[in-house]
Amino acid sequence: MSDKDTIYMKKALEIASKGLGKTSPNPAVGAVIVRDNRIIAKGYHKKAGTAHAELEAISNLKGKTTPLDILYVTLEPCNHHGKTPPCTKAILESGIKNVVVGMKDPNPKVRGGGMEYLKENGVNVRTGVLERECVELLESFTKFVKTGRPFIIAKSALTLDGFTATSTGHSMWITGEDARRYVHRLRSQVDAVMVGVGTVIADDPLLTSRLAAKNSRNPHRIIVDTHLRISPDARLLNDDADVMNFIITGEKVDPERIKRVERVNTSVIRCPVKDSHIDLAELMDILGKKSITSILFEGGAALMGSMIGERLVDKFMIFKALKLLCAGDGIPMATGKGPVCMNDSLKLERTKIRKVGSDILITGYPVY
Repeated sequence: MSDKDTIYMKKALEIASKGLGKTSPNPAVGAVIVRDNRIIAKGYHKKAGTAHAELEAISNLKGKTTPLDILYVTLEPCNHHGKTPPCTKAILESGIKNVVVGMKDPNPKVRGGGMEYLKENGVNVRTGVLERECVELLESFTKFVKTGRPFIIAKSALTLDGFTATSTGHSMWITGEDARRYVHRLRSQVDAVMVGVGTVIADDPLLTSRLAAKNSRNPHRIIVDTHLRISPDARLLNDDADVMNFIITGEKVDPERIKRVERVNTSVIRCPVKDSHIDLAELMDILGKKSITSILFEGGAALMGSMIGERLVDKFMIFKALKLLCAGDGIPMATGKGPVCMNDSLKLERTKIRKVGSDILITGYPVY
């Protein structure tokens, strides 16, 4: 892998990220075409059913290709017919003879097929350039194609001594404006945000992405509400956000109560109950069937504890504010039965620590 390969694949990754949250159930992919050490065309997948990144880049190319042109793409080109023709065909028809791939397709049914087809037809193919970064970009897609379930990012904001709110439930604001803006950007990059009804009752949030960028979008909203306690007047049921609300409730809830909260953009989903609470594992299967591939979970302590206990969290993003409650009666990040020994505590791997304004963001993946 040369320095030039790294430079151009980084650009393809940067372009690909524009599609995060917009392409489901397809992956967010970016591509650039390079000639004489200069990017001459680029493209990314904008929405399911529209042109893939490779075709976008080829379509944006002015004039004919040359034998030395190189196509850099973050994900292996597809070699199957779906809503759009295979990208391998478009590459061959374009005359491009050099392709650099960031990562192989994670779908075991098609993995490697696109690259082999290109090689069989005389294209020079290399892979593995910035593979780790490409894999991280597509971690939601990878889990979805392998399990049929969404990738769950658990987000929390804590004081240095580990509390999400005071004993009265007051939490505005633990983190600073930069961290809150960062969360809004995260919301725009996932398919849905998920909270428990307790959060809705306590805070009456909108759970939108309040960003000024023109390509920003709002996520769908999932409210876990076993007994359907949500108020018909809740703000998120009555705003003008162009998204769906999914209220997850038990199978025995009174149909009349369901009618009171149903809207054009609100669907009440009955879900099996386990131990008097929504069966969260079953819920993940239900959401996967609705092509929800990624969820930013922002729930309270009880639901957070249940999600962790069920081993449903794939990634943690924890903001630590440089503040102390200096009391033992605050609300923790998660409640429930914890381990007896510290050696049995949940550990994180592949951790990253960075500053976001005045706060600290810790990102890591749980080792269950």
